[in-house]
Amino acid sequence: MDFFGRAKPYKENPTIMRMQKLAKELDVVIPVSFFEEAGNAHYNSVAIIDADGTDLGLYRKSHIPDGPGYQEKFYFNPGDTGFKAFKTKYATIGVGICWDQWFPETARAMVLQGAEILFYPTAIGSEPQDMNLDSREHWKRVMQGHAGANLVPLVASNRIGKETVETEHGNSTIKFYGNSFIAGPTGEIVKLANDKDEEVLVAEFDLDEIKSTRHGWGIFRDRRPDLYRVLLTLDGKTSSSS
Repeated sequence: MDFFGRAKPYKENPTIMRMQKLAKELDVVIPVSFFEEAGNAHYNSVAIIDADGTDLGLYRKSHIPDGPGYQEKFYFNPGDTGFKAFKTKYATIGVGICWDQWFPETARAMVLQGAEILFYPTAIGSEPQDMNLDSREHWKRVMQGHAGANLVPLVASNRIGKETVETEHGNSTIKFYGNSFIAGPTGEIVKLANDKDEEVLVAEFDLDEIKSTRHGWGIFRDRRPDLYRVLLTLDGKTSSSS
């Protein structure tokens, strides 16, 4: 319950304001993750700060997990902003948050709106109920698939270190596995961090060339949205009226 006190409103948020100054100072774009309080609702949110310090807008995490060590539904309402693309000084970008990265619909929705690069800030690691379960390679391959399926570069950042929380059932420990990476537009990993150290990864892409390849490949030309109504259902069955 004490963690709710860490949430702050979006407007005049001290963390965002500090990052606005830093973005302007360094002439860089910064997606700023924060715990948002909005009236009686709470969101896992990210504000996109352009290279001149301008706040370009807000995205609220859409997919909220609920599993051992990741009981986010207690703290976060499901996001209501929908997926977005933000036009920055350097590129139009799409930003999902952590669990969003496991859903191909998230990536496709952002690229359909013009995203040229996808970003996924993350905090993922071991599973407290089974320390032998390691999702690291699965985690990477899923996002490499998003990059390749949409022909866009993708940036995934993940934390390192270990956290232990005391619960009524005993200690719950998560070891975050790092492995932040940058994937190219065919899903290939071009830069990869390790699981122990803080690192800065840098890669360059010719977005005009990638755009030409994406258009020539035909994956967006040949889409059939008229056949995808089943994606709007939970059970895979369309209603009789649809």
